[in-house]
Amino acid sequence: MHIRTAGIIAILTTWSAAHAQAPKAQTPPSFMGPCSTLTCEIQNDWSRNNAMLYGLADAMPENKYTFKPTPEQQTFGERVLHVAQINVMLLQSLGAKTPAPAVDPKATSKKDSMAALQNVGEYGVAVIKEFGDQQLVGRVASLPFMGPMSTRQRILYFLMTHSQDTYGQLAVYLRLNGITPPLSRQP
Repeated sequence: MHIRTAGIIAILTTWSAAHAQAPKAQTPPSFMGPCSTLTCEIQNDWSRNNAMLYGLADAMPENKYTFKPTPEQQTFGERVLHVAQINVMLLQSLGAKTPAPAVDPKATSKKDSMAALQNVGEYGVAVIKEFGDQQLVGRVASLPFMGPMSTRQRILYFLMTHSQDTYGQLAVYLRLNGITPPLSRQP
């Protein structure tokens, strides 16, 4: 098994165990399963991406959510909320009927930041499920830096790469606080 895949499963298993009511068998998350459609592949990639970010955000202690590497940079919590805000904004541009969750841009607690990530992740899954393969390759108006029109698929993958960029920034915040990011931990 690839180290990154093992890390994702470890994060999700740890999170699930901490939040479970009764012990459950350790099974891979559904996004690790096979796909035969573009919609399934995008949903799996979206879910994996969000699980990785959620695990990283959860690794930072509550009292470090206000940590800034330098005075000019955002706090850890602000960076986490940034991802949630950008994801909601761009998911709304896809033209789905699913109502978007509210993200409080002034939230400062770990609990609120984690809830925002969770809600936006679930919103993304619902939005993706609304579209079939043909609709995902359909073109919609996009932000100017992506050109006047983009496919829904391109916008979704932009969101995931943006989240991964922010993941990399947040990994540095963790390391500056003596915390090894979950996906960097060796079994």
